[in-house]
Amino acid sequence: MKNRQLGTSGLEVSSIGLGCMGMSFGYGPAQDKNEMIKLIRSAVEKGVTFFDTAEIYGPYINEELLGEALAPFRNEVVIATKFGMKPNAEGKWIEMDSRPEHIKKVIEGSLKRLKTDVIDLYYQHRVDLDVPIEETAGAVKDLILEGKIKHFGLSEAAPKTIRRAHAVQPVTALQSEYSLWTRNPEDEILPTLEELGIGFVPFSPLGKGFLTGKIDNSTEFVSGDIRGILPRFQMENRQANQEMVNLLNKIAQEKQSTPAQIALAWLLAQKPWIVPIPGTTKLHRLEENIGADTIELTAQDLIEIEKAASLIKIHGNRYTEAMEKWVNR
Repeated sequence: MKNRQLGTSGLEVSSIGLGCMGMSFGYGPAQDKNEMIKLIRSAVEKGVTFFDTAEIYGPYINEELLGEALAPFRNEVVIATKFGMKPNAEGKWIEMDSRPEHIKKVIEGSLKRLKTDVIDLYYQHRVDLDVPIEETAGAVKDLILEGKIKHFGLSEAAPKTIRRAHAVQPVTALQSEYSLWTRNPEDEILPTLEELGIGFVPFSPLGKGFLTGKIDNSTEFVSGDIRGILPRFQMENRQANQEMVNLLNKIAQEKQSTPAQIALAWLLAQKPWIVPIPGTTKLHRLEENIGADTIELTAQDLIEIEKAASLIKIHGNRYTEAMEKWVNR
């Protein structure tokens, strides 16, 4: 695979990474651990060097999975994980906590689970409005000086928050949702990142699976699959949003590829410092996603995609009302 640098930080990773959340969390029951270890190691063998997890995924078991799977390759890969969330009294991970003392405590657990002495990229999972971002960035800076972290990241942060954090400790990467059906970052986020030399890591680059064309009106989501409660995945919205899949299918046929590959290739063509992290639990999907690295979309292709996509209205919010309050803060 080709490599890319996340902004001007010097952090080099494969042009397409692997989001590992769905192996343990978010899309139904956790997958078989041994099978997922095989999948992660296959990704390394195929050139993927960038792996994404978080303490909340499971919780904890996804970090443990990556720690075991990547131990033989630790010096060859970049591991990103996240801090800043904790369980409430009912045990649900819906409370923010980015106090310096909390960060310095929980990193020890992540290091142990990941079987490593240093975390390559440590993201604040969501912005904590109760803690000034300068204090959070300062705590991360301390951990960088201690050698426990190499790079600082933010997730779903607003431009003004990114600037404030970056002034205290340079931000290497922002992770937020971005794809052909979620284009909010284009307005203010991408210009801010380009100005500051920060890389961008789109999660859900395949629209949580929708842009692959494998989700239709007959799809039923199992218990524990977050898509079952998201407005954009309700039946009437799925029907309306099929227009975007139809567009991807048309282009894929012309390029002798798949809708997923076109969606990823489109992202790669936006900026040289964008590194999407599609997730999967299947080897053939991993191979398909990696294949997007070889697809070249010409300037004319991009113009035609933009023209067609601009005529398609995406129906349904990407999150529930309660979840929306956690983003762009």
